[in-house]
Amino acid sequence: MESIGVLMACPMNPYLEQELDKRFTLHRFWKVPDKSTFLTSHSNSIRAVVGNASAGADSQMIEALPKLEIVASFSVGLDKIDLAKCKEKGIRVTNTPDVLTEDVADLAIGLMLAVLRKLCESDRYVRSGKWKIGNYSLTTKFTGKRVGIIGLGRIGMAIAKRAEAFSCPISYHSRTEKPEIKYKYYPSVVELAANCDILVVACSLTEETRHIINRKVIDALGAKGVLINIGRGPHVDEPELVSALVERRLGGAGLDVFEHEPEVPEELFGLDNVVLLPHVGSGTVETRKAMADLVLGNLEAHFLKKPLLTPVV
Repeated sequence: MESIGVLMACPMNPYLEQELDKRFTLHRFWKVPDKSTFLTSHSNSIRAVVGNASAGADSQMIEALPKLEIVASFSVGLDKIDLAKCKEKGIRVTNTPDVLTEDVADLAIGLMLAVLRKLCESDRYVRSGKWKIGNYSLTTKFTGKRVGIIGLGRIGMAIAKRAEAFSCPISYHSRTEKPEIKYKYYPSVVELAANCDILVVACSLTEETRHIINRKVIDALGAKGVLINIGRGPHVDEPELVSALVERRLGGAGLDVFEHEPEVPEELFGLDNVVLLPHVGSGTVETRKAMADLVLGNLEAHFLKKPLLTPVV
């Protein structure tokens, strides 16, 4: 398969890059100065694109690559891929579900604890020498808090199970109610927010879920509520979130994702009620290798005309 051209959209994982280089003719798109000319000159040789949560295959790229057969995402999210265009042209699409579920769910719980117990702020308190002057202020209990989850898929369910271990009542909102699930369902995000202490965003990013967290939802969550976002940055109306946190209309936030990554609103940097992470939900050595192996397995299966491991389209 060495002669098959594979376009890697952006740097994402050294192991994946190395293995792609061994097995295919790998093109590193982020190193190309004139991308339009490159796509034109390689239009008949590139048969696969590997993307992730930051870069994938949009309509323009797909149109420029008539020999494209498969887009493999090094991510569970698909918002950087034009799925409609892929369906139209018969291009296969894969992602990396399941293997990152546990890490993202772990991180969501970590963010809840970090925000409520002010773990990061307490760490800075010790490092700055302030403990010698006096004890740190009291924080907020996590056990027993009402946790509301937007999106009860693999990751949402994993978060719910973990939160249950902390005696947290669980409720959720999704496109449709899941009769087999024992958790309380709310038909709107505003109702969910009004009836929980911690609101977790764990749904896919679509046009319907873009800015699903808006001023109404934030106001319903309230001055003691906490927002946790381990989904995608554009799920949240970021200016509304920033103003609510600055004005203390929202109690706190734990954010692993942002609307314009890697740009983060500087107004958040000085706040003690916010924990900010650089999109590391699946960022463990073990999981990133498993994700890479899944990308490689899907590509090899496709070109060997075997069933895809994790097909989306």
